[in-house]
Amino acid sequence: MSAARLGASFDLLAAWHEGGVFLDRDGVGIGTGPGDRVAPADVAAALAERPEGVVAAGVLPFDGGGTLVIGEDQVRRIDPFVTTKIGEGGATLVTGVIPAAAFGEPAVTPVPAPELYAGAVQEAVRRIRAGELRKVVLARTIEVAGDRTFDARRLAHRLRAVDPHAFSFIAPAARGVLVGASPELLISRQGSEVRANPLAGSAPRSGDKDEDRANADALAASAKNREEHAIVVEAIVAALQPLCATLTWDREPVLLETANVWHLSTRFRGRLAEPAPSALDLALALHPTPAVAGAPTDVALAAIGQLEGFARASYAGPVGWVDAEGNGVWAIALRCALLSADRATLYAGAGIVGGSVPEDEVDETDRKFRAFLDALRWG
Repeated sequence: MSAARLGASFDLLAAWHEGGVFLDRDGVGIGTGPGDRVAPADVAAALAERPEGVVAAGVLPFDGGGTLVIGEDQVRRIDPFVTTKIGEGGATLVTGVIPAAAFGEPAVTPVPAPELYAGAVQEAVRRIRAGELRKVVLARTIEVAGDRTFDARRLAHRLRAVDPHAFSFIAPAARGVLVGASPELLISRQGSEVRANPLAGSAPRSGDKDEDRANADALAASAKNREEHAIVVEAIVAALQPLCATLTWDREPVLLETANVWHLSTRFRGRLAEPAPSALDLALALHPTPAVAGAPTDVALAAIGQLEGFARASYAGPVGWVDAEGNGVWAIALRCALLSADRATLYAGAGIVGGSVPEDEVDETDRKFRAFLDALRWG
């Protein structure tokens, strides 16, 4: 492998090739071609044998295990002005993207049906009020039958255009390729500095300025959403504090706006104690947070297995990269779809607490689906 500097305008998405990995937020990230598949436990040893700057990247299953890709050809941008290419791979640009027609009702199949999902939420609320657990995140899917083979690069291009501040990603997964744009940073590490930004609690955006502001204010004041968020923050503190020499975070949640949704957000920043774990080790120590599972974790995971009615696979798993020095960035694979030829499986979830209303959670997941279905027309 040879290394070279590229111009700051190089598009990381152009470096992605089938079997490789792409992760980009505000122009910073990685794009790779295919390569060796390595289990997480073997990543450090495998990277030690590679040239400086090579990363292992990919998405890991929600339930653990999986592999990461060490691409033979890689482009990495560590800041807006430093872009490094390793290998001899070429670039493929996205050109001539024209949206397809909206998907008709026969092409879209909910799994489970909305009424079954509402029933699962109702049962989760019953268990929470009975004291069996504090929170559980329940997801649902829709299956889309396309009239064409879906294009991962074009879909990622559209998702990034809609919200460049999200983590746009492409990664090989079981039975296809996972493509998405996640708003949530699980963990990043650069040297001894770590950052995390969990999100929990949401409200819809609106094209009307006054209504949008009212939605944001209602979210900030919502006891139900603040409880859901506090559970996540407590878990992040418990996981990170023993690993850090210093750790600070927002003492009150702040509002984070994405293209379609308002979120409650808490920003963490810390300095790792020695010996410092790698970004991958930190991601595995944190996952699954209550933002994607619930609390207590073991009880929530059992409830997910009993109530969701489908296998999550890599949905809500860690997606990101790590290098030989232990630096890296890991998001959570949310707002995503599994593409396989002319089929796409879309995922959306909602955090359930004692104050949750089943109809509201169906509506929240429907809104997430509608936004992604529109983007899928460009895929």
